[in-house]
Amino acid sequence: MAGHSKWANIQHRKGRQDEKRGRVWTRIIREIMVAARTGGGDLGANPRLRLAVDKAKAANMPADNIKRNIDKATGQLEGVTYEEIRYEGYGIGGAAIIVDTMTDNRVRTVAEVRHAFSKHGGNLGTEGSVAFQFKHCGQLVFAPGTSEDQVMEVALEAGAEDVIAHEDGALEVLSAPADFESVRNALEAAGLRPEVAEVTLRPENSIALTGEDAARMQKLLDVLEDLDDVQNVFHNAEISL
Repeated sequence: MAGHSKWANIQHRKGRQDEKRGRVWTRIIREIMVAARTGGGDLGANPRLRLAVDKAKAANMPADNIKRNIDKATGQLEGVTYEEIRYEGYGIGGAAIIVDTMTDNRVRTVAEVRHAFSKHGGNLGTEGSVAFQFKHCGQLVFAPGTSEDQVMEVALEAGAEDVIAHEDGALEVLSAPADFESVRNALEAAGLRPEVAEVTLRPENSIALTGEDAARMQKLLDVLEDLDDVQNVFHNAEISL
């Protein structure tokens, strides 16, 4: 199935995330704690916790840190309790934005998110205002030059929903969230290692932004991502700076 250009946007997003690498552990710890609190501390029975621990290991987090935070979340050690709150809004040019947070102070978080939107040209919306523009799914992206036939054969056999070949040569594999792990494991077992592998909110359509609009949108996204309580920011803008 043919698709639009993908690779430049993926590389751009990864580059911005790498610049913020120092905050990765904090966000992973929160994800581990919420996943363990809601689904229990058994990795074998809690897929969300398994994914969080995989992220922690990929970020070189020591095993003791991982275990300590699971124990805090399951009540074996004293710790902070976080709640998950999702905010939806619009950015530059009507681009859709979803902000996922984990916080121990709901009042503080909503004030900071609202301020970021209003100060940088966006608008905080109501629940459901943009969520319909995104699909919750597993996503694996392979660099241009990867064998499309091999990816398609392995991915579809493992239960993937779709394989999209983009104009720039990038390959994108989509799955149901529950099938993500099995699809990823099958691809990696076949020697196919994705550049991006995550359960995410994928935009169903995109808005192209260039020039000043692109710069303003990137500024808004950067401010949102820099907020202490923000875990993830999803959007449907294709930014060309």
